[in-house]
Amino acid sequence: MAELPDVETLLNAAVRALGGSRRDGQAAMAEAVSTSVDTGEHLVVQAGTGTGKSLAYLVPALRHAMSEDTTVVVSTATLALQRQLIERDLPRLGTALAPLLDREPVFAILKGRRNYLCRHRLHGADSGDPEDTELFDPRQLSSLGRQVKRLHEWAEETVTGDRDELAPGVSDLAWRQVSVSANECVGAAACPFGQECFSEQARYEAGGADVVVTNHAMLAISAMQGYQLLPEHRVLVIDEAHELVDRVTSVATGELGERAVNTAAKRAGRLVEAGLTERLSESGDGLVLLFAEAEAGRLDHLPDSLAGAVAAVRDAAHACLSAVRTGSTEQDPDYATQRKQALAALEEVHDTAVRILESFEPPLRERRDVVWLAKGPKQAPALQVAPLAVGGLLREKLFGDRTTVLTSATLALGGTFAPLAAQWGLGRETSGAAPGAPAEAAPPAAEAAAAPAGPGDAVETGGNPAGPGGGPSDTDSDADDPSKAAGEPRWRGLDVGSPFDHARSGILYVARQLPPPGRDGLDPRYLDEIAGLVEAAGGRALGLFSSMRAAAQAAEELRERLDVRILCQGDDSTGRLVEEFADEESSCLFGTLSLWQGVDVPGRSLQLVIVDRIPFPRPDDPLASARQRAVGARGGNGFMAVAATHAALLLAQGTGRLLRSAQDRGVVAVLDPRLATARYGGFLRSSLPPYWETADPEVARAALRRLASVPDAS
Repeated sequence: MAELPDVETLLNAAVRALGGSRRDGQAAMAEAVSTSVDTGEHLVVQAGTGTGKSLAYLVPALRHAMSEDTTVVVSTATLALQRQLIERDLPRLGTALAPLLDREPVFAILKGRRNYLCRHRLHGADSGDPEDTELFDPRQLSSLGRQVKRLHEWAEETVTGDRDELAPGVSDLAWRQVSVSANECVGAAACPFGQECFSEQARYEAGGADVVVTNHAMLAISAMQGYQLLPEHRVLVIDEAHELVDRVTSVATGELGERAVNTAAKRAGRLVEAGLTERLSESGDGLVLLFAEAEAGRLDHLPDSLAGAVAAVRDAAHACLSAVRTGSTEQDPDYATQRKQALAALEEVHDTAVRILESFEPPLRERRDVVWLAKGPKQAPALQVAPLAVGGLLREKLFGDRTTVLTSATLALGGTFAPLAAQWGLGRETSGAAPGAPAEAAPPAAEAAAAPAGPGDAVETGGNPAGPGGGPSDTDSDADDPSKAAGEPRWRGLDVGSPFDHARSGILYVARQLPPPGRDGLDPRYLDEIAGLVEAAGGRALGLFSSMRAAAQAAEELRERLDVRILCQGDDSTGRLVEEFADEESSCLFGTLSLWQGVDVPGRSLQLVIVDRIPFPRPDDPLASARQRAVGARGGNGFMAVAATHAALLLAQGTGRLLRSAQDRGVVAVLDPRLATARYGGFLRSSLPPYWETADPEVARAALRRLASVPDAS
């Protein structure tokens, strides 16, 4: 193959072809990614909104793939970015660079098997999940029946079998009737539809692609369970990297409850004697009785009665597993499917029960898992078990034998990459700066330690922050050991900034005059403040609340007080609400967690972002509280490592909703005065974009009134 043009030449050609203009941050990022690929050193890149980071990593990734005749994998956290890459960015980039490349680049998307329609399941290999009592013939006119009927019709016309291409979509219950998980699949060789399998087709296409787009969950499954799901690759790009640990943790979380046990028993009931499955079902009933008597929350010690019930489930599942494994091995495809699905369900129940019991064997400070009982009005009770940290797994499986680029608009928290690097298992940054990297600001540890602690605000010096959801990183205890640090992955950090002039385009208003937020709903003074800001802005407000209760309270109150349309999360699908908010300039949208990171509304429809309180994890959150305690047990600062870092990341993401284009202007209003008054406030503020700051409510309202009075330039 002839020598390909360098990255700068390719990037310039792509920018010209796409009608853009040179961006210094984009060029610096592309150069750094190229250097990382050449040297094998991992790279952490913060690229603010408007930088064009997708192009900055795709150009060097594509050049490497085509020059080395290999595959580069790009992983995202959200479906929206996955679609943007595969449907827009990569095709446009391929067309733009085709004249400079020896051939047309090839792209593919790869998801978990459950995302693809299974022809074997569709054609009656199984009657459906046995825990679902509503199993209807596709011709029946029930809601489920109509959806399944449509899936049968869609199966005759779809080329990919990809659930995300089905519009409108169907419920999870309906989709389960026509799909299987990786554990349930009998494999292409044994399946009568193996040659027509949509999932196998997607994997085949990915094997010949230059760039494969996947998701963090798929990445985690491939790493944790040892499946060869992704093509061989030496370079991995993780976009939306701030979500990596939470997605990996989710995949690594096990659940043991009535539904899982009953599913396993019913599937095994087709293959083994009734006495064995009855024993398993009865053990599940015993669990349910104990769940009813127990309080929800973290379990630091497993009561004898509950331990006995979990052990009974473990033993009954093991007996069924042994019977299925030693039973008939006939090759009939339908029987093979039933056997594989029974084994998958039984193994999940058995292994989760074992994991729960083993979690309590080490002393408290040496445990690697946390167990809690989850239950609620809309949640069936179940025991859940999750890892305290995933840094060791990521360090071994993702950073050990490939070059990894981690990027997002929000990675530097408190002015440093250390909090997220710790939770990823990267340890300390390699000395020296990546090309184009600015000097990092020192974290405000001195400020945090300067004042006496208040309730819930205890701050100790020392210890690496472990990041949102990250908990105690495996690197925490190695930080001061040079011999161990030498074995850590080599990485460099780079902040390419943002093309936006935040200080001139946005105001950060912190309502110091308000009381600290309480636990009994929004204080009337908070509602007055929200009403005044929304009225000054003429609507145009995105309200980010810490709970749906607070969002609903604010929406109800303002609907009575203001002549402005207030949309509230839950009134319709989130996607539809965002569309209405963007289309109707004077409307407001109030909601909770999914809006903090999922709203992209440039222009006059969004000129005010309201944050009701600092988004710390709930004090009773079992995983966050366990991780916080574990950091403290190692001598670190649990509050800063977990709670403050979690809040910093969400605040940075939430306030980043304000400026989505270079023309945007507006105000971020944080009603929680602790952002200005608490010692950790400096850490949180230094994690945000560099807006101009004020504590004067009239300055904020006057700015909003001026913006509202400016005619629409379009």
